[in-house]
Amino acid sequence: MGPTARLADFIVRTPTTAIPPHVLHEAKRTLINILAVALSSSGDSSVDALDAWGRSEGAASVIGRGSAREGHAALVNGYVAHLQDYDDTHFPTVLHPSAPTWPAVLAAAERNGTSGAETLAAFAVGCEVACRVALSVHPWHYDAGWHITGTVGGFGAAAGAARVLGLDQAQTAQALGLAGTNAPGVREAFGTNGKALHAGHAAMSGLRAASLAAAGFSGPTTILEGRRGFWAVLSPGGHDAAPIEALDGLTPGARWEVQNNGLKPYANGVVSHPLQDAVIALRNAHAIVAGKVRGIDARVHPLVLELMDRPQPETGLSAKFSHQHCAAAALVDGAGHEAQFSDARARDPQIAALRALVRATPDARLGEDEVHVTIRLADGRALSTHVEHATGSPENPMPDAHLEEKYGALATPVLGETDAEALLHAAWTLDQAPDVRALMALASKRRES
Repeated sequence: MGPTARLADFIVRTPTTAIPPHVLHEAKRTLINILAVALSSSGDSSVDALDAWGRSEGAASVIGRGSAREGHAALVNGYVAHLQDYDDTHFPTVLHPSAPTWPAVLAAAERNGTSGAETLAAFAVGCEVACRVALSVHPWHYDAGWHITGTVGGFGAAAGAARVLGLDQAQTAQALGLAGTNAPGVREAFGTNGKALHAGHAAMSGLRAASLAAAGFSGPTTILEGRRGFWAVLSPGGHDAAPIEALDGLTPGARWEVQNNGLKPYANGVVSHPLQDAVIALRNAHAIVAGKVRGIDARVHPLVLELMDRPQPETGLSAKFSHQHCAAAALVDGAGHEAQFSDARARDPQIAALRALVRATPDARLGEDEVHVTIRLADGRALSTHVEHATGSPENPMPDAHLEEKYGALATPVLGETDAEALLHAAWTLDQAPDVRALMALASKRRES
């Protein structure tokens, strides 16, 4: 059995009862997180432009914006889920698995009347597929400049949608092939709307792939391992089949990759999160004010400089990929939410002056979620701290209570308190629901203009 067939076999043959309760609970957490960040993004002006393209009334819900045809709903929902860079991250690969996978699963489930329990299972399986394909090409694929959420996310979307639509193994393999041959996204788009569009396209592409395969549309059945397949073309520097071969041992007691996934406390690139944790901790512990700071020195994982070295970003989106801005905003505001990444905040003179004081030194001995930070003050003091595991990392996960706080802060301004609470309850109890339609009716309520 080849790798693509093995993935298809896992997708088709894994019963819902074999998926551990803690994995399904984590699936609920990712759903709540995605609903929150997508609702918060749904009023952005760029969403207006994307939503206007191809909109027509149809069978699927667009989060915060009404309804549309399924593919369009998946596109927009994937886009808003990733727009603020506030969605979850698979720490071993920096894949964002939920933004492409959940929109495809939800659109398919809404059309089919799929039960809540089966919908959660479809996401869990789709997420596992996306993460394992990502592991198979990590780090070579990302290092070459591909945006792994855009390129690999379609596999998760196709897997989850194929599960919902009841595709057999042969159809599922072809759905994976159709998704893989439409894999887009390069890292040059970071700091622009193009980055979030990668996730939206992956969601739409995966849903389309599964729907076409169900209708008899053919696709390559050796998309990963073929001579001109995904591994050979998009990761010529190397690949590893072991993460996919290990699906054979994925028993109910085994560790699923969603357990290596983290929910974000900050609305920016995840590799800067330990830096923000450290700066906020020192700020709060010592009542540090910006005018007294003479330097912020950090020892960081090399990925911080590879992905987030933008000393003077000019836009809020660009600031999300500036470790200098993340540290400066954390010191001034004590936070790293969407408000800290507006265009106005990116151009704020006080924050710009602080950005110039941030110095990061790469240290390959550190973990990706680790940092050592020293803040030097005008009075001669040097205050230091070490963050071993950033908030939201698999070793320091965000508790359910903190997730609900994040959800409330993001969803309530959009839906109002009553509807936001009802949507939260619907997500937490999705495994008991006959279908996802009530959940999506609440999620798709239009924003007040």
